[in-house]
Parts: sequence; C-alpha cells; structure tokens
Amino acid sequence: MYDLAFFRANFDSVSARLATRGNQLSLEGFRELDQRRRAAIQEAEELKAKRNASSMEIAKLRKQGVDTADAQQAGRAMGERIGFLDEQVNKLEDEFRELLAGIPNLPQESVPVGRSEEDNVEVRRCGTPREFTFAPKAHWDLGPELGILDMERAAKITGARFTAYFGLGAKLERALTNFMVDVHTREHGYTEVLPPFLVNSASLFGTGNLPKFGDDLFKIEKSDLWLIPTAEVPVTNLFRDEVLDAARLPIRFCAATSCFRSEAGSYGRDVRGVIRQHQFQKVELVKFTTPEQSNEEHEKLTADAEDILLRLGLPFRTVVLCTGDMSFSSAKTYDIEVWLPGQNGYKEISSCSNFEAFQARRANLRFKGGKGKAEHLHTINGSGLAIGRTWVAIIENYQQEDGSVLVPEALRPYMNAERIEKSGELR
Repeated sequence: MYDLAFFRANFDSVSARLATRGNQLSLEGFRELDQRRRAAIQEAEELKAKRNASSMEIAKLRKQGVDTADAQQAGRAMGERIGFLDEQVNKLEDEFRELLAGIPNLPQESVPVGRSEEDNVEVRRCGTPREFTFAPKAHWDLGPELGILDMERAAKITGARFTAYFGLGAKLERALTNFMVDVHTREHGYTEVLPPFLVNSASLFGTGNLPKFGDDLFKIEKSDLWLIPTAEVPVTNLFRDEVLDAARLPIRFCAATSCFRSEAGSYGRDVRGVIRQHQFQKVELVKFTTPEQSNEEHEKLTADAEDILLRLGLPFRTVVLCTGDMSFSSAKTYDIEVWLPGQNGYKEISSCSNFEAFQARRANLRFKGGKGKAEHLHTINGSGLAIGRTWVAIIENYQQEDGSVLVPEALRPYMNAERIEKSGELR
C-alpha cells in the first residue's frame, strides 16, 4: 500500500512504473475521487471560517440587544452542512484507500523490465547437474517404488494434491525441517518462532493476500479465520500496530510451519508429484529492517537460503524476477531454482522478496530511533527452504541405479541413515 500523500503527488510517475509490471492503472477514478475530496474540504473550510465570523458578529449584536434569530438559524444550517461535508470527506478517504489497497507495489529501479518469467535474469549458478549412467526417474515414480511416498491413498482420504509419506520418506521431511532451522538459528542469526497456523483477515490484509487473493486461500466457515498460505503471514503481523525501537532492527525470524494453498490460479501446472500441493511444509525467513538496511538484508537472506542447497550438494541457479513476474507485494524478488534431473530442468524452491514499506503500511509496522518521528519499517522474507521441493530434489539428485537414494552427508546425523532403500512395507 502507498502513502496517500505520495500517491496523490505522483499520480503519473506511479502509473508509469506500474505499467512496467503490466498493470495498466487508470488514474481517472483516483483523480475524480481526489477532486471531490478536495472540493468538499475547501467548501467545509470556507464554511467554518464564515461560521466563526458569523459567531463573532452574533455575539456583538446580542450585546447591542439586536435580534439574532435569523443569523443563528443560518449558523446552524452552516454547521449541518459542515458536518455533512466532513462525513463525505471521510467516506471518500475510505473509498480512496480501498482502491489503493488493490494496487501492487512499485518495482525497484534495479528490477529488469519484462512481461513474464521468460524475461527473468539469471544472476548466478552454483553446482553442476550430475551426469547419470542410467535414465534418472522422477520422484513420483521413485517415491512409490521405494515405499516412502503415496499420493493415491492421500487422495482417497482427502483429495487431489495431498501426499502421505512413510518410513524414511517421512523422516526425511522431518530431518530437512530440523536441519534448516538449526542452520538458520545457529549460524545465520535468526530466532526461531512457532506462530499460529490460523490467522484473521487483518493479518492477511497486512501481507497483501487480502482482499485481492482470497481465492488462493482456505477459509474456516463461520469465522474470521484462514489457514496460513505461508508463515510469512503470522510472523510479519507479530508487530502489527506497534512502534519498534530502531536499535532492535534488523529483527530476523525463522519459522517452520505447515502451509495451505488452494492453488486456484495454477490449474494444469505441476499436476504430477508433490511440487504443487494444497498442504506442504516450509521453513520461512522473515526480517524487519530500517529502509537503509533492507537491500543489504535482502541479499543476505537470499544467501542464507542458498546456503542450505550448498550444504546439501544440490545444483541451483538464482534469478531476479522481472517486473511482470513479481508478486503483488514485492519491490524486488530473487527466485532460487533447484535442478531436478527427473524433470530435466530447474524448479523454484525459494522466493526471496524485499517488500520495502508496502506491507508495513498495510499492517502499521513502524520504528522510531532517538527523538525522531516514527516511520514505516521494511519487511523481507523468503523460503529457507520449501521442504517438499527439497525432498524432491534429494530423491531425484541422489538416486542410484539400483533404485535406492543416498542421504546427503549433512542430513545423516538427522536421519541416522546413509541410504533410503525399498522397504516393501506398503505394497
């Protein structure tokens, strides 16, 4: 969300920058609302000045014994009109804010201009995809063969896009979560937090999920509660409506949670396997910073997420998203994409975004240093990492010709195993 004064003073430049996102913003509605608001304010101010002058004149006339009934009636009429105008200004302000809430964030100047993911720019590549001496399998074949993944039984008890893990497959998910949280808290400087998995509408508005993206969420009937699409939502809202001491910033949180998404806009995409699920596990990294810190902290957060892949020995590349491929709330986003040999391509495993003050204005997140005036802080977040997709990357990259899967060395203390072999327990 934008600062109202900034938006009103920069209609045309805001429109031009939003156009790079493919957002053709019509400013006529905003201008018309603003003109009506300004006209109402001007008329109210003129009437208030006139009423004040009339009150002084009435007081003078009454001292002289002059009948002021007509003047007093006129004053009451002016008061009623002023009350009406003030109410109109408030309604127009609310309408203006409602329209403003549906406008995406402005991209940073460093973001490449483009229309789609085809225009994203690779900034680095780490690791070399393994050369197999056999045809590598996709996880949706290898997992069931090993007896560690069952999508059919999950669909029976819940529906499509849900998964059941068994044995070392389930343990691998748990090991990845513990490994990631340990690295981020012990070595990267994050504080672990376990937030609620249900949030209210105000929290989703604060992060930009509502009102625009309600169809992508799961809502609890007969309540103002929603299942979280990511830990970003509850963690970002921890300090909603608070003023933080600047000396505390940056604040870095790490949260491991389940996430729930309806995937309303992803029809036909990643329908096989566990890449795109309605329920999945994720380790989320969230930062609260001053404006001066945010770009550097954004780069550090992205490096922290990449470090997990480096420790697991998984090849990946990092791309900066173009203006047309960024999320609604983001000012700049890096996507980290891991190599999946079973699908012969890179797949997003983390999205690391700097939202600048966009979410902070919506959630009223502020900071204050010394005797300075309170101002909106900046928020940053990213996956560190998506557990299910990391699971997939390990199964596919570490598969062996005999059908087993080697466990990366970094995970062996968590797994108490060096290899995942066919269990035969399910079939």
